[in-house]
Amino acid sequence: MRTVTVVGASLSGLYAAREVRAQGFDGRLVIVGDEPHHPYDRPPLSKDFLTGRADEDRLALTDAEDAGALDAEWLLGVRAGALDPRARAVVLADGRTVTCDGVVIATGASARRLPGPAPAGVHTLRTLDDARALRAELTRGARRVVVIGGGFIGAETASSCVALGHRVTVVEAAPLPLLPQLGAELATVCAALHRRGGADLITGTGVGALRGTAAVTGVELTDGRVLDADVVVVGIGAAPNTAWLTGSTLALRDGVLCDDGCATALPQVVAVGDVARVGGIRAEHWTSATEQPRAAVANLLAGRTTHHARSLPYFWSDQYGSRVQFAGRRLDGDTFRIVEGGLDDGAPGADGLLAVCERDGRTTAVLSVDRPRPFTRMRRELARQDDETERERQEGQAAALSGAHQQATL
Repeated sequence: MRTVTVVGASLSGLYAAREVRAQGFDGRLVIVGDEPHHPYDRPPLSKDFLTGRADEDRLALTDAEDAGALDAEWLLGVRAGALDPRARAVVLADGRTVTCDGVVIATGASARRLPGPAPAGVHTLRTLDDARALRAELTRGARRVVVIGGGFIGAETASSCVALGHRVTVVEAAPLPLLPQLGAELATVCAALHRRGGADLITGTGVGALRGTAAVTGVELTDGRVLDADVVVVGIGAAPNTAWLTGSTLALRDGVLCDDGCATALPQVVAVGDVARVGGIRAEHWTSATEQPRAAVANLLAGRTTHHARSLPYFWSDQYGSRVQFAGRRLDGDTFRIVEGGLDDGAPGADGLLAVCERDGRTTAVLSVDRPRPFTRMRRELARQDDETERERQEGQAAALSGAHQQATL
């Protein structure tokens, strides 16, 4: 293998490039990025960067020393247009072609938008340029802000806007924010954070239309209510960036379909991060973006799947001065139990909260609000149990395959 191309100058793309070098590849390394920026950290965009507590220098994920160690060719500000398996090449939108022996797909995801035209004052928050535009608007004086979507980006953006002194309303179509991820009991706790933090929360209704022509003036809800708005932030999720792969023969279904080791159906092509559906799961979390590249690159260089990228789901979110952390695999029907701390009018008390989900007497997930130390201990234990379960599953599969082979030779 002489040339490896990483498509996506993202967090996962950067970690993949580092792994390519760390695992001994000394050939040509090309990194393609559709943004003009070198890799940067996205989580602070909705928090410290938006409120002005962090500047762009603190977002950078690389420095001169790191870039020198990578010894990579950076092709920034240009989008990948196609993957040509026969020519073993990545075709760029500007017509250039990068011929390569191995490809890491790390093109991430893009913010979903409301249908129809968006007047001035309507924002998404996914990229550095998005954050720059929103921050500039929020510094022009008091605003009436409507945040559409109560997920992590929506909650963090609402929290930042409250901290800046704006009047904030969060609109969530589901009965509770973060309901699919956390379940009713834990989602109720996060809903209470909005109320305690000073934002209005409207649930169980969607958005019918935006009002305003040149600039947004309001948000019309599906139940007929109209919310006055000077600024609207749309936080309704993200779609994986796979359009450029159409026609490549890769299986695409809400992401690039991969096996448990991030390997696709095409030889010497792997996928990592928000764009990758690994073992049937697409996880838009910082930990997935940083942990998957190790296995993915090992399998890329080996030419077959020798390592698995399964890891315990984990995410965190900073909202209204509280750190929310969650780890594990919660399923419908799990029971909810508070282990430490308690609730005050539905919100975590002054000493925080530690709660678990359980099934058949076994802990499946843990939620912490401002209880980082006990959460870390429980997360490690969950990870250990998860590793044991995965090892038992793989051993069972190996035994089944061996038995089938023996039976076939009789």
